[in-house]
Amino acid sequence: MSLQTRLMTAVIGFVSLILVIVAVITSATLGATLERQLEDRLNGYSSQVAKLVTQVPAKYATIDYIVEGTNPVPGILLAVSSSDGGTGGVIFPDTKSQWDGVSQTLTSADLDRIDAALGGRVSGTVTLDDFGSYLVVVKQAPNGVNVVTGLPRTEIQNQLATLLTVIALATIGGLILLALTTAITIRVGLRPLRAVAATATRVANQPLDRGEVQITERVPAAEADPRTETGLVGASLNTLLDHVNASLASRQKNEERMRRFVADASHELRTPLSSIRGYSELSLRALKQQGGEAAIESTTTSLERIQAQSLRMTRLVEDLLLLARLDEGRELVYGTVDLTQLALEGLSDARPTAADHHWNIEAPDEPIVIVGDAGRMHQVVANLLANARTHTPAGTSITLRVSREGDDAVLRVHDDGPGIDPGVRDELFARFARGDSSRARQTGGTGLGLAIAKAIVEGHGGHLTVASEPGDTTFTVRLPLTPASAASADSADSAD
Repeated sequence: MSLQTRLMTAVIGFVSLILVIVAVITSATLGATLERQLEDRLNGYSSQVAKLVTQVPAKYATIDYIVEGTNPVPGILLAVSSSDGGTGGVIFPDTKSQWDGVSQTLTSADLDRIDAALGGRVSGTVTLDDFGSYLVVVKQAPNGVNVVTGLPRTEIQNQLATLLTVIALATIGGLILLALTTAITIRVGLRPLRAVAATATRVANQPLDRGEVQITERVPAAEADPRTETGLVGASLNTLLDHVNASLASRQKNEERMRRFVADASHELRTPLSSIRGYSELSLRALKQQGGEAAIESTTTSLERIQAQSLRMTRLVEDLLLLARLDEGRELVYGTVDLTQLALEGLSDARPTAADHHWNIEAPDEPIVIVGDAGRMHQVVANLLANARTHTPAGTSITLRVSREGDDAVLRVHDDGPGIDPGVRDELFARFARGDSSRARQTGGTGLGLAIAKAIVEGHGGHLTVASEPGDTTFTVRLPLTPASAASADSADSAD
């Protein structure tokens, strides 16, 4: 069954049960009250009849004497039994239309049924075939005469029947109204869930497995009110769709980046491979056709070029392998690193490679010591300096600054060159990021230098950022003095 059907069944069933219980309790209470009132009236009549019988000897206490000496009320039943006067009884009609003060004699079968109903008790209920149900009371007079008085229960039964009929009709009408109200309320209350289902269905019908995908379907704001339970489902689905949409966009971006990475790596490898192939064919042709010293000279030149291209491929593969290991959290060997000394050595190594640049260093007198991988940190400094040298024209001033700020060591590489093109700034640290025409690059490497530097810095728990405008470009390396990964490793070693 649907949720609406289950809710309606539960509500209507529960309310019906309550109404039935109320009807039973009401009818039982009313019936008991009416029976008690009838019994009080009957006891009054019985006392009058017993008092009348006491006034005469037992042989004169007949049913005729009792009828003549009392003022019968409609529906009353009178019976008398004594050893001298015998047994007899009469009954009067209980309807005003039939009431004319004329009684009807009870048969012996009726008297026997009354006696059986009493069964030695002072009161009881008896049903007579021709007269209906009666409440009867027996009293024994001092002269030994047993007097039975009874009143009809027809009025009680009619009132109870009327009450139950009214309750039944009111219950049926109320249940019909409750069913309609519940159905409308539930349908309106579940409308946000239907909106959620419709939105989910539309999203499910979209192709999300390939290509650039954007999920624009959302649950309407009117059906996504987080203040209600059903609206909270819609709001949660919208949040989920926002997250999925962002994830799909990130996936597409990563796929494009991976395709670009594969294309760039293939391009970087194709050039040296083509050179190796060309020089190999040239060497073989020289050996076959020329011979002698000319062949030796040509082959030697080709082998030197082959060696140079092989070294280029080796450096590229090693850089890619280093990036892969850094992504896996490997390749770092922690130790004590004097960042000030490392900066001095890096600047000394870079200065001869670009004598037409102005090289400066600003470092404190006290050494700044961090916990890190000395070899990899030297590679970071070398890559940042090489990047500044490569992408700036002659006469540019390059300044290397080392400082301590709180619990961080900060290394900055500043140049007053033309700055970084804003169009490539977002992809500056991507792998194989090249084409930086705004900084007048004269030569170029593989495009992995800044990517490797960023990976190494992040592996130390630090951050590498860049701020650039014409005449003011600064790469900032911020490193914790003790990386969390190094502290965890020391704790593990101490525990061992």
